[in-house]
Amino acid sequence: MWVTWREATRRALYGDGGFYLRERPGRHFRTSVHASLAFAEAVLRLLGEVDAALGHPPILDLVDVGAGDGVLATSVLASAPPELGDRLRVTAVDLSSRPEGVDERVAWTPTVPDEVHGLIFANEWLDNVPVDVVERTPRGPRLILVNPATGEERPGPEPDEHDLAWLERWWPLREVGDRAEIGRPRDDAWASLIVRLARGTAVAVDYAHPVDDRPGAGSLVGYRDGAAVPPVPDGSCDITAHVALDACAAAGERAGARATTLTTQREALRRLGVTGARPPLTLAHADPRGYLRALGRASEEAELIDPAGLGRFGWLSQSR
Repeated sequence: MWVTWREATRRALYGDGGFYLRERPGRHFRTSVHASLAFAEAVLRLLGEVDAALGHPPILDLVDVGAGDGVLATSVLASAPPELGDRLRVTAVDLSSRPEGVDERVAWTPTVPDEVHGLIFANEWLDNVPVDVVERTPRGPRLILVNPATGEERPGPEPDEHDLAWLERWWPLREVGDRAEIGRPRDDAWASLIVRLARGTAVAVDYAHPVDDRPGAGSLVGYRDGAAVPPVPDGSCDITAHVALDACAAAGERAGARATTLTTQREALRRLGVTGARPPLTLAHADPRGYLRALGRASEEAELIDPAGLGRFGWLSQSR
């Protein structure tokens, strides 16, 4: 049966027995959350900034969208000082079942709360929102259809007028053979978070590309057991594609966001105190064990801000 990539991905990831309903992300790919506690501590510092901007309300929301195994939500709550932790209302949003070991104070739900006062944080969520794949042919842009069992492809119908308009604005296909992933579903998903943000900040972190540097062949890829694999949408692997965060930013502004920052993880985390700085050698003599701990922490931070690795993730921040 031939279907669009968007429909095939939806079934493979979120349909009956889908990949994300039975698997946890940490088993298949390394995320910033699993690389170091420093990531959660940076999110906590960001949460503190949001708290101050809102005037330290009696209840402050942290909503972790695409929570996976719940490590980020649990780590932030565990690291929060009592003055902040006692006011935190933490919600983990994920379609999978609640994992063991998640702090009992964390609410686990498949949907984002209707009204959020605080911080919405979506780490590697948008890249798993299913999208259509399109290719420019001699007859113009055509949706690519896929056989979910094999990954075999063939050209299908022309995209609708809304998708064609999105392509023209955000991912023009110049040459025959050029491919794109139509990001409108991700724009809509992001906008749905912004409209639920009564007051505060929403952050999306993902592999991304700008409109003037889109990958000519697209970015669709599969992951399984820590390795990239062919993106066969049969439910056996993660199916992901990089995100047009600039298009999401524009959608967020249409949905009511008043302030937008689009940067890299390297720059965002450095501003939040993640520097990767090595400890002074004098510490090795005064406190050898402390030096080794600090050296390990520096190595973890360096991984988070590595411009050739996790540091090149895009960070989209919008506030209301």
